[in-house]
Amino acid sequence: MTALYPAFTFRDLLLRGDDASPAISAPDRAHLTHAGLRELARSTVASLNSFGIGRNDRVAIVLPNGPEMAAAFVTIACGATTAPLNPAYRADEFDFYLSDLNAKALVVLEGNDTPALAIAAARNVPVLTLISDGTGPAGNFMLRSDAPAAEPAVNGGFVEASDQALVLHTSGTTSRPKIVPLTQANVTASAFHIGETLQLTSGDVCLNIMPLFHIHGLIAATLASLAAGGSVYCTPGFNALKFFAWFEQANPTWYTAVPTMHQAILQRASRNAEAIADGRLRFIRSSSSSLPPQVMDALEATFNVPVIESYGMTEASHQMASNPLPPAPHYSGCVGIAAGPEVAIMDEDGNLLPPNALGEIVIRGANVTTGYEANPDANAKAFTNGWFRTGDQGTLDEAGYLRLTGRLKELINRGGEKISPLEVDTVIMDHPAIAQVVTFAVPHAMLGEDVAAAVVLREGATCDERELRSFLATRIADFKIPRKVLFLDEIPKGATGKLQRIGLAEKLGLGE
Repeated sequence: MTALYPAFTFRDLLLRGDDASPAISAPDRAHLTHAGLRELARSTVASLNSFGIGRNDRVAIVLPNGPEMAAAFVTIACGATTAPLNPAYRADEFDFYLSDLNAKALVVLEGNDTPALAIAAARNVPVLTLISDGTGPAGNFMLRSDAPAAEPAVNGGFVEASDQALVLHTSGTTSRPKIVPLTQANVTASAFHIGETLQLTSGDVCLNIMPLFHIHGLIAATLASLAAGGSVYCTPGFNALKFFAWFEQANPTWYTAVPTMHQAILQRASRNAEAIADGRLRFIRSSSSSLPPQVMDALEATFNVPVIESYGMTEASHQMASNPLPPAPHYSGCVGIAAGPEVAIMDEDGNLLPPNALGEIVIRGANVTTGYEANPDANAKAFTNGWFRTGDQGTLDEAGYLRLTGRLKELINRGGEKISPLEVDTVIMDHPAIAQVVTFAVPHAMLGEDVAAAVVLREGATCDERELRSFLATRIADFKIPRKVLFLDEIPKGATGKLQRIGLAEKLGLGE
C-alpha cells in the first residue's frame, strides 16, 4: 500500500536534496546543485512577482528540451502556475492554447523565433525571455521582461499546497482538448509515489529523454528525481543515435521512456554492449502506452536489469499503477499494482466489480485532479461516486495486479464483436519479422468497423500480408485477424513518441 503524504508544494520538495549534491545535469555542462536550484527558485519567484505574476497566475512555457526547461518548470511552479507547451506547435495551435489557458505571461528562450511570440503580441500576453547561463551550471537562468513595469503581484510569494502547480490539456484526439488543472498537492504526491515505487534515493540519476512539455518527463523523470534528493540528466530530446553517448556521460541508475523509444534503443544496443556492461542501471521504466511483452523481454535480456512498466495519465498527475521492483514479482503485459491512487474496476452503471472482472478502470486519491476546468459535461461523465473514470478497460486480479485491454474508445466494434487492438498487437509481435505494430479500426460499409494493422519489419527481414495472416490464423480468432495490413518504414507517432490508433486510418488513407 502506498504511503499517504502530507500536502506538499514544489518549494517543500526542493528542500529535500543535500546542498552540494547534483540536482540538474546536462551533456557537457557542470551540474546545478540542490542548493543552486533552491536559490534559482527564490530568484525566479522574486522576478515573477516583480513582473506582476504570482500564485495561480498561469505562465505558458515554450522552451526546448534541456536543463533550462527542467529548471524553469520547477522554479516557476514555486511561485505561479506552469503551462508547458510543445515548442513544435504551429501558430494556430499556440493561438488556441494561449487563449484557452488565459496565460498571464509566456516564457521563451532568448533568440528563439517561435511563432508563439507573434501570437502573444497579438493577444497582449507579456513575454518573459529566459536567458541561459551558458557558462554556468546546467539549467541556471534569469528572466527578463521587456513589457512596461508592472505593479508587484498582490498574490506574490511562494505557493501553497492548494494552489495550481500545473495546467495541461488532454490530447483532444476525438474532441476539443480539455484543461486539466493539477494542484501543488496533486503533483508532489505523484512525485513521491513514483519515488517510493522505484525506491529512489539521493544517489540515483535519471537519464531523461522524454519531452518536458509532457507529464511523463515532467513528473516521473524530473520531479520524482528531485523529490528523492537525486538528480536528472537533461538531454535535448530523444535521439537514438546519441542515446548511448549520453548514457556513458550521465552514468544513470535508471531511465524512463515510451515503448517506441525503448524499441529504437534496442536497435542500437548490440553496438554498445560495452557501455551497457560498464553502466550502473538499477532498472528501466516504461510508461504512457502499453509495452509489448516481447520488447520488455528483450530489454531485460539486453540490459540485465528489471523493466518496470507503469500506468499513467495526465488526470492522475501521471502515475496510477506500477509493477514493483524485485523481489516482488513484475509481469510483462501488466501495469502492476496501485502505486498512488486507489484503483478499481467499474461497470457502466457505476458498480465496483470483483477480481478478474472486465470493466473500466477507475481511480481516486491525492494525485487525481478534482475535475476538468469549466467543463461540467465532461466532469459528469468522468466522475462516478467520487471515482474518476480513466476511459481504459482492464481487469484487476486477486493480488491487485492490473492488466489493460485497451482504451474503450479504441476498441474495434466489428459488427458487434469487440476486439482489443492490444491483444492483436501482442500476437503479431510474436512473428519474428515484426519490429513494431499498431492495430486500429478502419471503416466498413456493413460491419461499421474492421481490423487493420500497420507494421514495421525488422531490418533485413521479409514478410507479406498473406504470410502474416496465416501466422495469425492459428493464434487468434478469425474475426480478430486484420483484413488489411500495411507495411511501413515508420508508423506515424504523436509528439511524445506514442503510437496513436485513433485517426490512423485517415492518416494512412484508409478512411471511407
